Amino acid sequence: MHVTPIVVFDAADLDAESSFWAGVFDGTVRRDDDWHMVQVDGESKVGVQLAPGHTPPQWPDGVPQQQIHLDLWVEDFAASHARVMELGARVLSEAGDNNFQVYADPAGHPFCLCWEERDAETSD
Repeated sequence: MHVTPIVVFDAADLDAESSFWAGVFDGTVRRDDDWHMVQVDGESKVGVQLAPGHTPPQWPDGVPQQQIHLDLWVEDFAASHARVMELGARVLSEAGDNNFQVYADPAGHPFCLCWEERDAETSD
């Protein structure tokens, strides 16, 4: 049995949510009335389901609490940060001394941009 997992986001605004994730993954959106699928190179990556009463989770411990989030590991944090902000993300928690920064997508779902520490010899 071959299984392909797809993360599905609930959203009241299908276009905003699916366009955001298509922009993050440099993909395209296949649209139906109450369902959008983000595809990259013809492969489905993220789904967005219409949920008119969607209430965004309140990160980190509000009501409702988050139940799932994505960690996106990036090579260039500054460029990735600029891109997700341009697409409509908002910062929920600055990185500080961490190797990740927490954001919300247009529907309010939390996600993180994460990066590896580079040692002094490899970072100029």
